[in-house]
Amino acid sequence: MNKIRLLIAALAVFTQTSFAQNFIDQEITFKSPDDSISYAGTLSIPGGNKKSPAIVIVSGTGRQDRDGLMAGHKIFKEIADSLANHGYAVLRLDDRGVGKTTGVYEHATTADFATDALLAVKYLKSVPQVDAGKIGLIGHSEGGAIISIAASKSKDVKFLISLSGLAMNGYDALISQNESIVNNSTLPDYDKARSNDINERMFKTALKYADSANMEAKLNETYNTWKVKDDAYFKTLNIKFDHFRFPIYSFVKYAIGPWYRYFIKYDAAKTMANIKVPVLALNGDKDNYVVPEANLQNWKNYIAAGGNKKVETHLLKNVNHLLLPCITCNQAEVPNIKSGVSPEAFHIIFS
Repeated sequence: MNKIRLLIAALAVFTQTSFAQNFIDQEITFKSPDDSISYAGTLSIPGGNKKSPAIVIVSGTGRQDRDGLMAGHKIFKEIADSLANHGYAVLRLDDRGVGKTTGVYEHATTADFATDALLAVKYLKSVPQVDAGKIGLIGHSEGGAIISIAASKSKDVKFLISLSGLAMNGYDALISQNESIVNNSTLPDYDKARSNDINERMFKTALKYADSANMEAKLNETYNTWKVKDDAYFKTLNIKFDHFRFPIYSFVKYAIGPWYRYFIKYDAAKTMANIKVPVLALNGDKDNYVVPEANLQNWKNYIAAGGNKKVETHLLKNVNHLLLPCITCNQAEVPNIKSGVSPEAFHIIFS
């Protein structure tokens, strides 16, 4: 067994066996310190009389329920069930404003979600069946950044597991994600180039004016300048109809919100240098949202820069952003995938 997995596995107080352990699911609630948000979720507790190590599942970008229902797959429920069967107590929550959790999702930033994760850790420390000194976080997608922020702020987090987790600066992540999506699309090459061009211009403007009251005006100005040049360029292509559209209104409305303003400035290197606990990071090589190779390398390099070498990374073959085995590995395939989370991912976590 690799020494990094040993460090994570050593936090468990059970002996792995070839049979699945029983567990029970409990509906739980707890509140924020100022009573402004009531969090609701499911706590899976293994059978037996021993105190269990525990894990909080942290979701990624977008409003998600506790089961992580995405494209017909209950990703977080599947992960929680598997972890509980291996002796971990697992807490998964509805996001703010989703299901039975109150609050407004759109008003929250990545840092706010890290606060939510730490409140979940605090709740687990009060559960009699949980070993309060052996609580970790699992983060999916943006959840990688969230658990990094949480671990950098609290000694109560004892280990991290990243699943398709983000380990890039916010600006770099937006650029790489959008380039990956565009370059893997069916757009003609000239529209791919136009899309990447306007995306980069808008992201640079958003980063420059993220703290400015006139961010909206600057984004519209950037778009209008680009549009004049792009219209002239398109005429040189001698193509009758122009099908390319940049969603300027919806983008600007989104970009001036609190989440985007925070995220585009997020400094992964600075944050992750403060992570002092064992980390296991897994990415699928067909992930079009979190570019796998660069993010896996960052998990190692950024954390090592702070003196922590207890990081293990794995690149899973033919696995997508949801950790599902895939064939075409495009977005259209996801609802038709019948299998669950990659068995290789579970094998790595539990071996």
